[in-house]
Amino acid sequence: MRRDVNGVTKSRFEMFSNSDEAVINKKLPKELLLRIFSFLDVVTLCRCAQVSRAWNVLALDGSNWQRIDLFDFQRDIEGRVVENISKRCGGFLRKLSLRGCLGVGDNALRTFAQNCRNIEVLNLNGCTKTTDAEGCPLLEQLNISWCDQVTKDGIQALVRGCGGLKALFLKGCTQLEDEALKYIGAHCPELVTLNLQTCLQITDEGLITICRGCHKLQSLCASGCSNITDAILNALGQNCPRLRILEVARCSQLTDVGFTTLARNCHELEKMDLEECVQSLSHCELITDDGIRHLGNGACAHDQLEVIELDNCPLITDASLEHLKSCHSLERIELYDCQQITRAGIKRLRTHLPNIKVHAYFAPVTPPPSVGGSRQRFCRCCIIL
Repeated sequence: MRRDVNGVTKSRFEMFSNSDEAVINKKLPKELLLRIFSFLDVVTLCRCAQVSRAWNVLALDGSNWQRIDLFDFQRDIEGRVVENISKRCGGFLRKLSLRGCLGVGDNALRTFAQNCRNIEVLNLNGCTKTTDAEGCPLLEQLNISWCDQVTKDGIQALVRGCGGLKALFLKGCTQLEDEALKYIGAHCPELVTLNLQTCLQITDEGLITICRGCHKLQSLCASGCSNITDAILNALGQNCPRLRILEVARCSQLTDVGFTTLARNCHELEKMDLEECVQSLSHCELITDDGIRHLGNGACAHDQLEVIELDNCPLITDASLEHLKSCHSLERIELYDCQQITRAGIKRLRTHLPNIKVHAYFAPVTPPPSVGGSRQRFCRCCIIL
């Protein structure tokens, strides 16, 4: 069967007869109707498919099913549905989200991979029946977060077949070890975004391989990977100069030394999440004014640092605010429970950064002891400056 420029077979148009054509079908060319249908969502397309035999042909044409999100139907989607979609859409399908579809397993995805070779974005977040499957050659973005049955064998098969991957989300894939990261580093040189949050078995060894093999990396989330050390920060600084986002919350072995190296080499840094890194920044009780000085003097800080959270850093003083006054892009600073920060220090910072939002705690003035000798206790109050 011969296809026209819109990819619809001639024989499909021949299926329209005078008996089932409504006025709109007579007035508009079939190519134009098909174009209109291309803007409809999944539910509307399915409704249109029930109007008439003619509309059924157009509504279910593969060209209308290039981007599909089945999250709203997650409880009803079974493997056979995915198989049918893959057979109908074939090479047209570019983006598919099966987020939360617990009924989808390996067999359905195997059929999908065979039929939809042009897939570019695939979201399998929460598809817990998925284990190890091979990939599609044109795939650029894959989300298999919380697919906790996926192992290094699945990652190996995936990356060997998907060398063009640019974004890979592996959050909550708790079976993954350093061996899986070695495969990624060896086969995914185009990788830009990697999320390894809560992959608890990951260590420096695996992440260093990523840094050495994925020089285009711009966003890395390793929050909860508590085994990593400053060696990762050094590897990022030496190999990933385009890094913009780094999330390493709850990585308690990271220190100012490692972040100094990172800031010195990664000049495009825009965001860092370091919550509960007890030796650095938010909830980091050992960080000092000297550490903030290194951060403020870094090349990336002057024009690109937008947010810094320093809450619960009891050793920093107004001197830290002085080190940050040249960070012209700084929009917000968190100073909750930074007991040595004063209103005067914040006021001086504002003379250089007049639009900055400062969130801080200040305890109210303690009243004199009462006649009975007991002192009334006052709560801390939150003042958003």
